[in-house]
Amino acid sequence: MSELPVVESDIFEVIGTQRAMRRLKPDPVPEEYIKKILWAATRAPSGGNRQNWRWLVVTDPEKKKQIQQWYKEGWDNLVASGYGNRPDLPPDEAASNERVMRSAQYLADHLHEVPVLIFACALLGPGQHDLTAGSSIYPAVQNLMLAARALGLGTALTTLHRIRQDDVRRLLGIPETVETAALIPVGWPRGRFGAGFRKPVEDVTYWEHWGNKRP
Repeated sequence: MSELPVVESDIFEVIGTQRAMRRLKPDPVPEEYIKKILWAATRAPSGGNRQNWRWLVVTDPEKKKQIQQWYKEGWDNLVASGYGNRPDLPPDEAASNERVMRSAQYLADHLHEVPVLIFACALLGPGQHDLTAGSSIYPAVQNLMLAARALGLGTALTTLHRIRQDDVRRLLGIPETVETAALIPVGWPRGRFGAGFRKPVEDVTYWEHWGNKRP
């Protein structure tokens, strides 16, 4: 596999600045970049090393447009239900929430313009219907997203398409036994990478017993 120019090589800087990039340019992404981030995805561990994942890359404009319409329908219904309406948040969290909602709205409106959509698909065994049986897919997705960040590509993890998963399956020829665990838009970001709002580790970590914190 050919070497590609790495924008950020420090792993902790990659982790610290890898955030959901929902505003993506329509500029094409070379296929070697897609293959590289998929290679990174397949380096992830999986239960029993079964590697029960498949990656479906979609670049066809008509298919992307149909997926966007279903995605937008799901997003509109979610917003109408009150999603994102959080008036009691403290100021810093409220500002972060507002930014997230604006960027999520942008993605819903412009998903079809993203050059590459990647569906992370989990192969479930006979009688398995719970996606947790294929949860090894999610470390693989994170590998993909971190590799994309290192190469300067923006990504986001979304599952909103699953509201119309049967329609997505029919459109893309995905068997009913396969779960589309995530949809990852991939493209060159319009904005800049940087640390997003995160609560301090001390605020979200307990030691030995629920509720016990250390300074």
